[in-house]
Amino acid sequence: MDQAPRIGIPATYMRGGTSKGVFFQLQDLPESARRPGAARDALLLRVMGSPDRYGKQIDGMGGASSSTSKAVILCRSSRPDHDVDFLFGQVAIDRQLVDWSGNCGNLCAAVGPFALRNGLIDAERVPRDGLACVRIWQANIGRTLVAHVPMRGGEVQESGDFELDGVAFPSAEVRIDFIDPGAAQDGAMFPTGRVVDELAVPAAVVAGGKLKATLIDAGIPMVFIDAAAIGCTGTEAQDAINGHPRALAMFESIRAHAALHMGLIDDLKDAADRQHTPKIAVVAPPAGYAAAGGRQVAAEDVDLLVRALSMGKLHHAMMGTAAVAIGAAATIPGTLVNLAAGGGERSAVRIGHPSGVLRVGAQTRQANGIWQVTQVSMSRSARVLMEGRVFVPGDAF
Repeated sequence: MDQAPRIGIPATYMRGGTSKGVFFQLQDLPESARRPGAARDALLLRVMGSPDRYGKQIDGMGGASSSTSKAVILCRSSRPDHDVDFLFGQVAIDRQLVDWSGNCGNLCAAVGPFALRNGLIDAERVPRDGLACVRIWQANIGRTLVAHVPMRGGEVQESGDFELDGVAFPSAEVRIDFIDPGAAQDGAMFPTGRVVDELAVPAAVVAGGKLKATLIDAGIPMVFIDAAAIGCTGTEAQDAINGHPRALAMFESIRAHAALHMGLIDDLKDAADRQHTPKIAVVAPPAGYAAAGGRQVAAEDVDLLVRALSMGKLHHAMMGTAAVAIGAAATIPGTLVNLAAGGGERSAVRIGHPSGVLRVGAQTRQANGIWQVTQVSMSRSARVLMEGRVFVPGDAF
């Protein structure tokens, strides 16, 4: 039988925040994959080793979790006041699906370092020492990000003493500013215009068939529900949710009904092909718990507890885009997030997640009765893990 020759594509494997992904420059992709479509999706699926009926991605670069099955495509930006365009693909593990519907707030932290290392930023804008300001156009959601990347001796600084819960080793701090992350043209965050909605869900999923939820689109579409309303505490570890198919099915059903309520899908069955967004999370008031790795988080260390799901599974830490939505919602009186944090006005929130604590700052305002978010900021870190070429069979796309 004829065998197609393998193809090697320049690529960099990077950690950004609590995620990992394969980074490509657009110009390095095979010609058929330089534009959206079936060829691009097929290439990224094969790079990651998906779909894998065993759920392990053994024959690819994926790490068998939503946090480690990600791809990034970068190029110089032609937009005024931007340096690079950043496109993110969430690659499903056991399905023939690449979801392009949202951003990745963790891998955002690696975009600036990658761009600087690969000469995508004009030299006159790159300091030898200090912070390089990288202006990023997030192509999935059409929004601007600004990364503040530390430089030392003309090189990106990766080492440092900044500790990020969910990452084992300290690194240099990279601050990310999400500019005007509200989804609508006017910056409005609430698709229904309400800070709390009542979802109609099957009675077999939630007793009574009704569930209060805060539906918001800031950074990424999110669904927030009160942990107690579905029998959770907000202190759950990953295994407490991911090891229970009925719990996962409940969350997916609520997520699908919320997506329909938000106008993101036209039919409930469409939610299966839109796994990346919206994301769903439970919120609860502060309480002490044991985080992954054995750290004890005290109630006074956090403002609220959040357990968020990504691609159908409880995330081991906190998705960056979900943190944007949490930060924005926490500042707005009456949202379930704000109420879990004690109510009132605030400009920052400390989020208790399964691996520890994340602080997020947010600036919101109300104009003509519409809540808008102008900026959300958080600190992450990033590091190159490997660079060279990734190989795929020539007939894979």
